[in-house]
Amino acid sequence: MTTPMKESVTVWPSSSPVPAPVSDDAGERRIRVAFVEDDDDFREAVTGELTDHGFEVQAFPEGSALLAALADGAAPEIIILDWNLPNMSGIDLLPRLQRDGINLPVVFLTGRSLPDYEKLAFDRGALDFVDKSRGVPILVHRLKLIAGAARKPVESQPAEYQFHCGRLMLKPGISRAYWDDVDVGLTLTEFKIVHLLASNVGSYVTYRAVYDCMHYVGFIAGSGENGYRTNVRSCIKRIRNKFRAIDSGFGEIDNYQSFGYRWGKA
Repeated sequence: MTTPMKESVTVWPSSSPVPAPVSDDAGERRIRVAFVEDDDDFREAVTGELTDHGFEVQAFPEGSALLAALADGAAPEIIILDWNLPNMSGIDLLPRLQRDGINLPVVFLTGRSLPDYEKLAFDRGALDFVDKSRGVPILVHRLKLIAGAARKPVESQPAEYQFHCGRLMLKPGISRAYWDDVDVGLTLTEFKIVHLLASNVGSYVTYRAVYDCMHYVGFIAGSGENGYRTNVRSCIKRIRNKFRAIDSGFGEIDNYQSFGYRWGKA
């Protein structure tokens, strides 16, 4: 990939409060991203291109530097991870971020393009998976789609708001799910799926609708036209297992083969 090299990059201080939105010369708001990549040349090149495309970039050579910056107050909107990182791989860093309560969209930018790696990334909660060989313009497109979806206005709900569906209780304001008053421990993506299904109790929700809920409308991954169904099935399996860890008889998520899922019975 031929790309201009930058002598310096724009970053926001990790010890500062959440920065005010930054605009480029055209007045368009800059999207803040954190980029973790151990290859110095590639990290500098991609950071430079993202900056040229209007992003506000903070780059790190390994995962612990990212974790330290987040603890000090860095406030990216999206995290970009390489798979191969020193000390802690990107795929192992992802659940560590989740355990620390960092529920930001995570995009893998990696040379490990085999479907098994892609599936594992989505199983661990990544929002997108981009092969490095596709180039920065594709990455830019994906990042803008993610940021655009995140900025869509949603109905404001206080943290104390509760949604009840039988033994299920959801707190959308803090993205927590409870079964018989026990926290199920869902990730943000898993919570969104349960909320979608429970909001349509008794009615089937298509695989495509669940997948759009997991990622963003129009996103495609996996092998073949309907390859996304594998990712949906994996996520539903994880959700079921988390509920069954609390209640071995849990059976609220019903599957209609080749169509989708529903919460409860009609």
